[in-house]
Amino acid sequence: MPFILKKYYPARNIFFFLGEGLLIFLAVNSVYFIFKGPQLYSEAVALYWIRALLVTLIFQLSLYFFDLYDLSGQVSGAEVIARVMQAFGVGCIFLAFVYYFFPLIMISSQIFWTCYGAICTSILFWRFIYNKALDRKMFVQPVVILGAGKLASRIAAEIEGKRDSGYKIISFIGQQRDPASPIPDYIPLLPETGQLPPLCQLHKVEKVVVALDDARGMTPVQELLQCKMQGVTIENGVTFYEGLTGKILVEKVNPSWLIYSSGFKLNRWSIFAKRFLDIVVSFAGLTLSLPVTLLSALIIKLESPGAVFYKQDRVGEKGKVFKVVKFRSMRSDAEKDGPVWAMENDTRVTRYGSVMRKVRIDEIPQMWNVLKGEMSFVGPRPERPVFVEQLTRTIPYYALRHIVKPGITGWAQICYPYGASEEDALRKLEYDLYYIKNLSLRMDLWIIFQTIKTVLFQKGAR
Repeated sequence: MPFILKKYYPARNIFFFLGEGLLIFLAVNSVYFIFKGPQLYSEAVALYWIRALLVTLIFQLSLYFFDLYDLSGQVSGAEVIARVMQAFGVGCIFLAFVYYFFPLIMISSQIFWTCYGAICTSILFWRFIYNKALDRKMFVQPVVILGAGKLASRIAAEIEGKRDSGYKIISFIGQQRDPASPIPDYIPLLPETGQLPPLCQLHKVEKVVVALDDARGMTPVQELLQCKMQGVTIENGVTFYEGLTGKILVEKVNPSWLIYSSGFKLNRWSIFAKRFLDIVVSFAGLTLSLPVTLLSALIIKLESPGAVFYKQDRVGEKGKVFKVVKFRSMRSDAEKDGPVWAMENDTRVTRYGSVMRKVRIDEIPQMWNVLKGEMSFVGPRPERPVFVEQLTRTIPYYALRHIVKPGITGWAQICYPYGASEEDALRKLEYDLYYIKNLSLRMDLWIIFQTIKTVLFQKGAR
């Protein structure tokens, strides 16, 4: 899964994921080899491989849905063991369903439970070793950050705040530390840019990140050129932050960066493929959700007076206003005093409305907007005209999110917790611009896949 967005996921995270999959696959095959012997194993090796691949796929999906591929935070060994057991328990249930319908690929009980023991042992040992490597910052890329201000502080927070960032800061180079933009005091701060080339040589630095808040007349061109000639990669701070976090630091982006950066390309193939995906997914979604739709319509009608569906003006592609359709989850007089941001524990929400929001049932009718071409299944969330006007005045580049169709789900929705304020709008814009810059069919499929997890675990709903 992580290989879909190579730019966002560090190479060693991809290695961890693939390595774990290989261990599961080898564990199953090793057990078969021991039980069957070399001759019988070789005679049916294709069937055993298919069985092992199925177990690998389902078990890794289960690990993913239990957040066991999020290695950024510190988790106790006991919690890891408990979550792995839970994930594999769910995996066994799914395997039972598959085996019921496809008995040919079923693994016998004795072999399966031996495989299960071998998988658990190898996975827990693999994770123990990998976590030790993360704690000791092994196999990380040494970097120097040129700058000690706000941009440098944001980058340092991301690197030092995640165990699996894949980087180690050797030093900052800049003026004195700014209390308003703190950088870690346990990392050296060198005031002279002339120290940059020898520092890179001494510590075998692979990358220099230029994170100057004001680069005009402050960029040490000669020192950076010298580092470049030594084989060190020189990278703009905003670009580095984008690859590290999966979002664009809007407050530090200037127009020239947007103009000259790669991405922001909407070719005919991408537009056609995205529209085809929208039609297929929305038609399938409306068909499969028909029983839920009918039941929800009945409950809404019985619970409170008013229409079943709620229509509201939203700003779409190229600033065009359209009517978004949702199931009504609030009282019919919810905005009698004018439009307001949604709130946590909103008293305007009905009892069933609260349930619908948690499992995103209220979003189902928006698939009609997708079929009509007003929305896409994946894209920035459409906002109301009154808020768009306000946010365009106060947030730089906010209007850029309207160069693509809005979506039911999006990169910001799966990466940022639900928020309803101007600050939240700014943070979500960082993810929206990253999505627009890197828009592709693969990314849309990855977002849809992650949305399933978000809905199942009720993350971000309000």
